[in-house]
Amino acid sequence: MASLKEVRSRITSVNSTQQITKAMKMVAAAKLRRAQENITQFRPYAQKLKQMLGTVSAGAETATDSPYKQARPVERVLLIVVTSDRGLCGAFNTNVVKGALTLIDEKYAAQARSGNVEIMAIGKKGGEAFIRRGFRVNTAHMDVFTSLSFSRVKAAAEEAMNGFASGQYDAVEIVYNEFRNAAVQIVRTEQMLPIVPTPPAAAAGSATSVTNYLFEPSEEEIVTELIPKTLKTQLYKAVLDSNASEHGARMTAMDKATENAGELLKELRLVYNRTRQAAITTEILEIVGGAEALAAA
Repeated sequence: MASLKEVRSRITSVNSTQQITKAMKMVAAAKLRRAQENITQFRPYAQKLKQMLGTVSAGAETATDSPYKQARPVERVLLIVVTSDRGLCGAFNTNVVKGALTLIDEKYAAQARSGNVEIMAIGKKGGEAFIRRGFRVNTAHMDVFTSLSFSRVKAAAEEAMNGFASGQYDAVEIVYNEFRNAAVQIVRTEQMLPIVPTPPAAAAGSATSVTNYLFEPSEEEIVTELIPKTLKTQLYKAVLDSNASEHGARMTAMDKATENAGELLKELRLVYNRTRQAAITTEILEIVGGAEALAAA
């Protein structure tokens, strides 16, 4: 049985840990509120823009000439993996890394064996995980979350777009955590490039006839402007989703850690009281035994 000093030391240590996890939970909750507002406000805009791109590019003749729609045999792949910079958020980062590895195994196994799968890491944890696994990792945008803004994500999107347009990559996909609520984050995989046109009927979810569009100022100018903006928006939405998911996962993990620390404190206090009681009983027995020995003498 542990001594009273050891049990007291453990109680002090667990109590300090509980205070830290409780504080981290409160910080994560505050950050989550802001991040949740950002993604809930931005998501409808991003979804509508993507729908517009799919429907317009499906019927626009000039869109077929866009370098971002050119489908070709996939030999070189870029995966944009969005994780966090820090841990202590449960399985948040692990799930994204597993999702990316599953995608590689199921879809790009041949390219991976040839060393033609490159990882663009947004978030340090994902970059570190894939470096350990021997993948080529682009770390230029790994610190996006240190000062999250559209301009920083835009730079990463432009690098991926330029790489695809120049033939450096034949496919670009994004792997990230989609935010549902504080307790639920879902790993998503989205194809960023090449663009897959969505017929108007499919976008509307019905078998309606194809709509004829009137373009102003011109079809070419609109599509040329819409495609790059939509691609950048798509990546920014994924990053905002991941940011909110991270804070939700960390809040949930710290809440669970605080509860576990409370349960451990109850057990340690019970052990402490039992140990203290046993020590007192032993002292009483020793005193009684000594008194009886003196009386017998």
